[in-house]
Amino acid sequence: MSRHFDSPLSRRKLGRYAAGVGAAALLGGGVANAATETAEHYYAKARRLAGRDPVLLDLVDALSRDFVLPDLPAPAPVKVFDNVAVLSVGWVSALALFTSDGIVLIDALNSPAEAENVIVSGLRTLGADPATIRYVIVTHGHFDHFGGAQYLADTYGARVMMSAADWTYLAGTTQPNQPRRDLDISDGQQLTVGDTTVTLNLTPGHTPGSVSPIFPVRDKGMPHTAMLWGGTRPPDSAADLRTYLSSVELLRSRMSRARVDVELSNHPFCDNGLERIAQLGNGRNPFVVGMAGTQRFMNVMANMVRGHIIASGG
Repeated sequence: MSRHFDSPLSRRKLGRYAAGVGAAALLGGGVANAATETAEHYYAKARRLAGRDPVLLDLVDALSRDFVLPDLPAPAPVKVFDNVAVLSVGWVSALALFTSDGIVLIDALNSPAEAENVIVSGLRTLGADPATIRYVIVTHGHFDHFGGAQYLADTYGARVMMSAADWTYLAGTTQPNQPRRDLDISDGQQLTVGDTTVTLNLTPGHTPGSVSPIFPVRDKGMPHTAMLWGGTRPPDSAADLRTYLSSVELLRSRMSRARVDVELSNHPFCDNGLERIAQLGNGRNPFVVGMAGTQRFMNVMANMVRGHIIASGG
C-alpha cells in the first residue's frame, strides 16, 4: 500500500461543497448518470453521512486520493477485545485472534524484524505464546501486510494464507520479504481453529484478490461479530473502481446477514483506530459501533468510490 494517496479531494476540500446537489436515479452499477451527477456530489454525500463521527471522517479523508499519511505513533500491544489484540507500528497493524487452539494472525506487518520485535514481542507482553500462531491470513499482497509472514512460518510453523489472485499478483512484483506460496483463500471460505470460525470474503479492487474477514469477538464475555476491510486505497482505473465498488456492496450484504456490529482496520488512520484504542476502558468499547454503524461505514466507502468512478471518466 502506498503511503501517499493522490485523490481529487481532501477532507478540507470536501467541506467546500454545499449539500443539496440534486439527486438522480442510480444506474445498475450503483453510479448515477454522469450527465446529472458529479464526483463532488458523492464526496459531499459521504461527508454528510459521516456527520461528526470521527471514525467516518477518518474514512472519508483516507479515501481521498491526495491524502498523505501522517506520522503516527506506535501504540503498545493491546487487547481490544477479550480474544483480539492489536500489534501495531502506528500506520499499519496486525491483529491476533486468540482461539481455544492457537492464534490466527491477520496480516504480518512490514518485515521479519517487525514480526519479531512487534508481533512476537507484543504477544509475549500480553501473555500469549507466539509458538501457538497457527495461521497468518494475509489480507492482500502488499509488503506492509505480508512482510513478516515468512519469518513466522519459518520460526513457528504458521501456515500463510492469501487469495490465489494475490499470490499470482505478488509473484509478478519485486516487493521484498515475499512469503513462499502456501495456502489459497477462496471466497466465502471458513477457517475454523478451535472454538473460532473466520469467514474469508474475497473483496478485489485494492488488489486483484484482497480478502476481508468476518469473525466472532467477545467484549467482557459478551459476543459480537467483527469485520475488517482488507484493502483500503481505491484503485485508479474506472474498471478497477467498479470492481472495488462491487466488493464493497458484496461485503456490506454479507455483513448484514452476519449481523456485524464491530468495525476493525489494519490501517488505524482509516478509522480513528489509535484514538479508539486510547479510549478503551472508559465505558462502552468504542469498536462496537452497532449494525447500523458498520453499514454506515460501508455506505461512506461506497459513496467515495462512486465519486472516484465519475472522476475517472467511468
